[in-house]
Amino acid sequence: MDQINHSYIQVNGLKLHVAEIGSDQSPVVVFLHGFPEIWYTWRHQLIAVAKAGFRAIAPDYRGYGLSDIPTQPEKTRGGTTGGSGGSADPPAGIVFLIRFLIPPLEKTEFVDFANDIASILDHLAISKVLVIGKDFGSMVGYTFSLYYPEKVTGIITLGLPFLPPGSHQGYLALPEGFYIRRWQEVGRAEADFGRFDAKTVVKNIYILFSKSEVPIANENQEVMDLVDPSSPLPSWFTEEDLKVYGDLYHKSGFDTPLQVPYRTLADKTVYPPHRLNDLKVDTPAMLIIGEEDYVIKFPGVEEYVKSGEVKKFVPKLEVVNVPKGCHFVHEQFPDQVNQLVMDFLNSNKD
Repeated sequence: MDQINHSYIQVNGLKLHVAEIGSDQSPVVVFLHGFPEIWYTWRHQLIAVAKAGFRAIAPDYRGYGLSDIPTQPEKTRGGTTGGSGGSADPPAGIVFLIRFLIPPLEKTEFVDFANDIASILDHLAISKVLVIGKDFGSMVGYTFSLYYPEKVTGIITLGLPFLPPGSHQGYLALPEGFYIRRWQEVGRAEADFGRFDAKTVVKNIYILFSKSEVPIANENQEVMDLVDPSSPLPSWFTEEDLKVYGDLYHKSGFDTPLQVPYRTLADKTVYPPHRLNDLKVDTPAMLIIGEEDYVIKFPGVEEYVKSGEVKKFVPKLEVVNVPKGCHFVHEQFPDQVNQLVMDFLNSNKD
């Protein structure tokens, strides 16, 4: 890991952290993480891609990891999740003043992440990239591809296909305890996470998301309570890995991650408004999905992919299923995923 370089780039009023490895003269691959991840989730892929002659770049989004935290409406108006566990509520009168007398702030959205990526690339004088996104990083990657098609030579997503507007309405078919519905409720996740330190929150989510079942809490149960405290980490995820995540989420808290992705999933502004009638990503594309990834059980997702309907939006898409692969397939089976990535990169060099 020592060969990975770290820098901070000032863009759009924030200082964003970027992990990077490889020659400045090499074709560029940008890696976009999901949740509860940071740049470190790509540790296996960054080194493999650089060894193969590419320049690998993995930023922390605003509000994640080592990047600056944007001011959020929820944070300004009370109810934050700093990750240290336990906090007192402000007096009711103060809450009233904050909520009703202070003008609302702009909330962070998917497009902000896409614009940040574009600004980072401009700062580094990079005109073309191949994009790799995991989990909601897939949505960031596709949003970036639609806003900046001239910059994208290809896209690989892990665990999540291109999702057209309105797709997330299917979540309403799942019970109230479905983790996304719970985390969309302002204050619910904050209270749930706030009972633990950041390291424990990340540990619980990694254990939960590594299973093949969709995480759904009972009516009188919180999402964190779905994990038995004695449950071990997945075999491929070490205590040292957990410490890296825990330390950085202790720094950043969970305010921005709860905002993006969970509380902006239903926003109609995820994709460019002027392209809503032509949402087509016409570059080479690949979807890598673990056969035991719980996301495939979301309403309509499996049929959408297997029927080929997804190719209405991504016509050049190739779908690869990884046997026994979970939601974190790139960490679980890094050699296999690296080979798939390398084959795609070598076939689609600009």
